[in-house]
Amino acid sequence: MKKTNNAIRFETRVPIREVMAKNPIMIGIEATAAKAARTMCSEEVGSVIILKNTKPIGIVTEEDLACKVVAKDLKPSTIHVSDIMSTPLITVSADKTVVDAARMMVKHKVRRLPVVDETKKVIGIVTVRDLLTVSNELNELLTDLIEINREEIVEQGVCDRCSQMSDDLKRVDSVLLCPSCREEDHIR
Repeated sequence: MKKTNNAIRFETRVPIREVMAKNPIMIGIEATAAKAARTMCSEEVGSVIILKNTKPIGIVTEEDLACKVVAKDLKPSTIHVSDIMSTPLITVSADKTVVDAARMMVKHKVRRLPVVDETKKVIGIVTVRDLLTVSNELNELLTDLIEINREEIVEQGVCDRCSQMSDDLKRVDSVLLCPSCREEDHIR
């Protein structure tokens, strides 16, 4: 949250750098599907970025292996990643936000975006799961903020603080207060 001019503004423009996984796994274009699968297993990741002369040109995902190799009953050690990779490689700039990345994923129908710096070097990768984690955390925080600031009007009952009967109770921070007790707390 940022405080500006005596008002609190909730900052929702989360930079992609804050949610991306750094040092994504990359392999050369000469690699086989078997090597890609072994690499994904050993590194516990769902994709590898494919390089040609150190330049990122594509990505192989678990889905590529399942649909383009296993489902076709091909031998992974005879298939090169260049034959199954998704290309062109859709990337997102490191200076973009989580919202920008989500929009790109929807537009291009992808679940992973390599993150590049100003020189187009891959410095990270962001997945749908990364974005959902941030989204869920923001939603929970906003829900808590709304709940904290919500006053609920309850017509009659007993004040939780002074135990007096009132026709004008309001719920403040999950406590029912009469007008006198709200006035003590400077709450209308």
